[in-house]
Amino acid sequence: MLSEQNTNLVRLPVMDEGRKRVLGIMAAILASLHMERADDLFGGPQGSPRTDKLISASVQWAEEIMKKIDRRFGE
Repeated sequence: MLSEQNTNLVRLPVMDEGRKRVLGIMAAILASLHMERADDLFGGPQGSPRTDKLISASVQWAEEIMKKIDRRFGE
């Protein structure tokens, strides 16, 4: 039986480590802009549904930004 957390995973195509780091940094910056305080990130031992959704959205925003950069300047 798969847990709810495992069923929400999205498989991404393989990418190099440098690109992963850039996406991670971009996502962290985007997420931090929407958090009022550090507690928003950590919440409690189980985390926070709001924080999980915010981080997920930030990763998606970062991926879209990278796609636009790739279209503009080539891969």
